[in-house]
Amino acid sequence: MASAMLHGAENLTLIRGITPNGLGFMGPGFRVRNFPKLGLVSCTRISKGRTIVPKCSVSAPRPASQPRFIQHKQEAFWFYRFLSIVYDHIINPGHWTEDMREDALEPADLSDRNMIVVDVGGGTGFTTLGIVKHVDAKNVTILDQSPHQLAKAKQKEPLKECKIVEGDAEDLPFPTDYADRYISAGSIEYWPDPQRGIKEAYRVLKLGGKACLIGPVYPTFWLSRFFADVWMLFPKEEEYIEWFQKAGFKDIQLKRIGPKWYRGVRRHGLIMGCSVTGVKPASGDSALQLGPKVEDVKEPVNPFVFLYRFILGAMAATYYVLIPIYMWLKDQIVPRGQPI
Repeated sequence: MASAMLHGAENLTLIRGITPNGLGFMGPGFRVRNFPKLGLVSCTRISKGRTIVPKCSVSAPRPASQPRFIQHKQEAFWFYRFLSIVYDHIINPGHWTEDMREDALEPADLSDRNMIVVDVGGGTGFTTLGIVKHVDAKNVTILDQSPHQLAKAKQKEPLKECKIVEGDAEDLPFPTDYADRYISAGSIEYWPDPQRGIKEAYRVLKLGGKACLIGPVYPTFWLSRFFADVWMLFPKEEEYIEWFQKAGFKDIQLKRIGPKWYRGVRRHGLIMGCSVTGVKPASGDSALQLGPKVEDVKEPVNPFVFLYRFILGAMAATYYVLIPIYMWLKDQIVPRGQPI
């Protein structure tokens, strides 16, 4: 019964032709049910094959059916207060492996050891360990709002020379035109206003600098959608593209990633499911105008509402701790070449 519930069917709507926003899937091996080869999505080069039709608006308010109880800074802060204890040993092995990290960072083009790099939402420094393989640690800044996560990063020997900063992804403490590369992995799902965070990425980059944002993708299976909506933000691929476009980035590309034992299956969503890159075409801040912040961490929080949100969000997160185990078991049982 559990297998039948979790198996589900892909319901991505595909058409032939070109979408209005120019969102195309490139590369061979793209199929509706599974994605045996991880494709690349581009806004500047469009294939004549199948394309996904955007169905969502980034300007729409969060619907009541998607409470996303941990997509708030206060809840995320305490969520990681406890999760930081086991993050590198429990969460990463199921969702964010070293192979995935190398695959996701490849589009960031970390080609010069003297580059200035900011790792926003760097947490325990797992992603930063991949960055410092290509860039000198003294040129890398790790930013996170969680001192508990950053304490783990400080303990990693390869990161001893990195700068460690507590800060907010939606209000970065860096000057305009500061960095050559902006990296953020596993952070956007906790941003109350993703568009504001990506606008900040644009601002802090130098002319020609590249942003690389690695994050979740939205599930298509109904049960996984339910728990994703209760837990945190799982964007759709076209939402990432639109956020980058509105911020002013050019040459926007999206690369699909995932644990190898998933065999390309994406119906349950992925906590680390894509790597999106964009290039800053002009100096200065983004021309995009935004209103007040969605969430102000300085405002007092009702402790009962906070506790309610925190408990429900943490319970939903448990589902996504179990999903990689379920997929790993299926990978071991189902013969190669057959869909799982």
